[in-house]
Amino acid sequence: MILTRRAALLGALTVPVARIAKAAAPLRIGVLRFGTVSWELDTIVRHGLDAANGVTLAATEFAAAQATQVALQAGAVDVTAQDWTWVARQRADGADWTFITFSTAIGALIAPPGSPVRAVSDLPGKRLGIAGSPLDKSWLILRAYALKAHGIDLDKAVNKTFGPPPLLAEQARAGRLDAVLTFWPFVARAVAGGAVRVLAMEGAVRALGITGEVPVAGYVVSEKWANANRPAIDGLQAASRAAREILAASDAEWQALQKLTGAADAAELALLRDYYRGGIPHGSQADHARSAAQLFKVLAGVGGPELVGSALVGSALMGSALMGTATELPAGTFWGV
Repeated sequence: MILTRRAALLGALTVPVARIAKAAAPLRIGVLRFGTVSWELDTIVRHGLDAANGVTLAATEFAAAQATQVALQAGAVDVTAQDWTWVARQRADGADWTFITFSTAIGALIAPPGSPVRAVSDLPGKRLGIAGSPLDKSWLILRAYALKAHGIDLDKAVNKTFGPPPLLAEQARAGRLDAVLTFWPFVARAVAGGAVRVLAMEGAVRALGITGEVPVAGYVVSEKWANANRPAIDGLQAASRAAREILAASDAEWQALQKLTGAADAAELALLRDYYRGGIPHGSQADHARSAAQLFKVLAGVGGPELVGSALVGSALMGSALMGTATELPAGTFWGV
């Protein structure tokens, strides 16, 4: 079953997430209503890191990741935060989106208090909520891990419910789900409320033999647009790095962010802070591209053509293009690599 909210996909609200400076044309950023990019943008604004790096920010808030993708493809925004697997799939189909790592924080499999699930091997026959879609990276990682470590095909062995993280959290609290695979902010919130973290996806990735720092989310922009607007992209990256340095070092900054994070109390805020800090990237774009390429091969074996997209093989003599399955990370998925 897939849980959807039509308004979440189609509706969007412009919100004052980032102050618009007067010195330059604004860089339009699409952010998720429950996403963590807005925390960073708020830090950028409060410390004047936007102006200091010659960039002007204008943020538009959306209720679902699919809506930010639609906005990016329609040209309504210049930049969004997306998954690099989406970028790879789009590039395989001929698009020119490119990825700049924002975070290495990934989700986890959690179980609500009282659930019989305490290990991946407990999942067969259980009700599993999965944040996102059937092509979400964490779901494919969990499937690959379960097959390798336990010989279990989770796609067939569990009763699946796909949906947005807040709705899955409600379902778990109501006792309608035995376990939830969700994004890291919702893991932190659930653990603060007594849920058990059954398996961190970082551990699953390592068990699959992937080495190095694996990127998860990042800023996504048209490669052509980025090349034509290099000062704006460079300014955004510099301001973003400076904001992460502040959030890594200062606990007081998190007090300023508490309302924006939606943390219910100090304990939940501390978990959100610690999870965020654990996902601050340290490697280079080239490092991240290498790790992503390793993981892409594994995920391609699980997700198939629906995940990896189609590779266009042109024929100058015949004036045509043949469609094939992309099994390697498409060149240019990571900007500058």
